[in-house]
Amino acid sequence: MSHLKRHLSPATVISCIALFVALGGAAYAVSPLGNKAVKTKNLANGSVNTLKLRSGAVTTLKIRNGAVTGAKIAPGAVGSTQIANGAVRSAALGGGVVTTGKLKNEAVTGSKIQNGAISSSKLSASFLAQIVRNVTYVNATSPEDSEESKTITATCPTGKQVIGGGARLGGELKSVALTGSNPFVASSGERTGWTAFAHETGTGQTEKWLLEAFAVCAEL
Repeated sequence: MSHLKRHLSPATVISCIALFVALGGAAYAVSPLGNKAVKTKNLANGSVNTLKLRSGAVTTLKIRNGAVTGAKIAPGAVGSTQIANGAVRSAALGGGVVTTGKLKNEAVTGSKIQNGAISSSKLSASFLAQIVRNVTYVNATSPEDSEESKTITATCPTGKQVIGGGARLGGELKSVALTGSNPFVASSGERTGWTAFAHETGTGQTEKWLLEAFAVCAEL
């Protein structure tokens, strides 16, 4: 023991301690961690960032419901190629989210529009004026007799105007001619019907004949 004391100096003791700590630290550093040894509580806030995650490490199963909000998604991060077919339903879209500028040409086809989904209130006034709606066909016939001239008007239902029409003669027509067939314009300026005109020709005839007018009416 006295022999050992003669060889121990403060410098030797400090060197031995340093060597022990170095060897112990190295051994600790390279010792493998057990499965699930690092818990969430052992990680400081912000210690795990995207650079420390390998590709594909975070899957759908590892994300709890509601964890990914709109504020956590960078603009343009989710493109159409990253959305599965049918993944986005109408219930998940807010009002005014889908505008005409976000629809590609021919994106909306007839098969994607519900019956009755497009009403007149959703059409522009200029386009609506070009559409024939609620068409009605009406006709009117004069008495069948031997009158020299006849005039008859087929009148459209209330709220509709004439968009076309015609006339027809019937009965004995040896000396009868159709002299006019045109829209009937009311004092309001609306075309409310179709009027036809006919007259006996030459010396006239005693046989009976008739005049019929047809009108094609629609809402305008």
